[in-house]
Amino acid sequence: MAAPLPDSCQELLDRQHGVIARWQAAQARLDAAAIDARLRRHRWQPVYTGVYAAFTGELPRLALLWAAVLRAGPGAVLSYSTAAELDHLIDRPSDAIHVTTARTRRVTVGPADRMSPASIVVHYSSRIDEARHPSRVPPRTRIEETTVDLSQAARTLEDAESWLIRACSRRLTTPHLLAAALAARTRLRWRTELTGALADIDEGVHSALESRYVRRVERPHGLPPAVRQAPSKSGPRNRYLDNHYREFGVVVELDGRAAHPAEARWRDIHRDNASAAQGLTTLRYGWADLTTDSCRVAREIGQVLRQRGWAGRLRACGPSCALDSLIWKDFQSL
Repeated sequence: MAAPLPDSCQELLDRQHGVIARWQAAQARLDAAAIDARLRRHRWQPVYTGVYAAFTGELPRLALLWAAVLRAGPGAVLSYSTAAELDHLIDRPSDAIHVTTARTRRVTVGPADRMSPASIVVHYSSRIDEARHPSRVPPRTRIEETTVDLSQAARTLEDAESWLIRACSRRLTTPHLLAAALAARTRLRWRTELTGALADIDEGVHSALESRYVRRVERPHGLPPAVRQAPSKSGPRNRYLDNHYREFGVVVELDGRAAHPAEARWRDIHRDNASAAQGLTTLRYGWADLTTDSCRVAREIGQVLRQRGWAGRLRACGPSCALDSLIWKDFQSL
């Protein structure tokens, strides 16, 4: 029978969900020969090069994440979508496991690693110490750093802004903390735009659809700014209006659902009826409206606001704006 493991080794295994790296053997007071003996007897199993599970059978997700970050060596952290998974910024595990280590290190993925249950994507950072969360395990980047990393890996500016919105709407961080994380980066794509998006989030934008409304409809066409997520009492329940033009009694609700099942449809009708009972006019738009017909949406909202006392004027959002001269004359005559 194999000799019992030192207490220090067992404590390390307990903390790391049953996973240990060969480079940790000395601190765990475990002889390398003892590791090899357990591997030969199939009491332990290799996961990545130099990283082992002290049990047999399928690895739980947390054990696999520990194995990946240990494979990257001392000081490494889980990052990008993997850190986002742990901190509930995303709802499903990514296929590959992302780790970040110091820029002064190099991690070479060998054939044995490619046979492991999940591939590893290695990132390098000169700010690993600032990015690391001080206490959470498995070791990972702070939620602000994770969010900014994902924004920088996004293919489009809109996708990048969506990460900021998601992190704040899920109450994982705040616009202020994200702004500090953006400012700490010496190189950053879309710095001005992302900083502006954080200002919108701070004012109540809670979804990518709401951001699109502000940036494609309200602001470029000169509509007055609405109150975002405005609280409204409906009987004993509190509800929140996406965009409330309080002075004019107009509400603009946004619906990002591709499908509209009967239950959700009736819920929307009840909300609109409750608004009507309070003297509010509700306009409702979906993703397609804001994506392909934002100028029409702005014109409709502008017309209703004018009927309710708005003295402002719509403006063209650009050279190709659909607010042509005829529409403009009709609007002016209201």
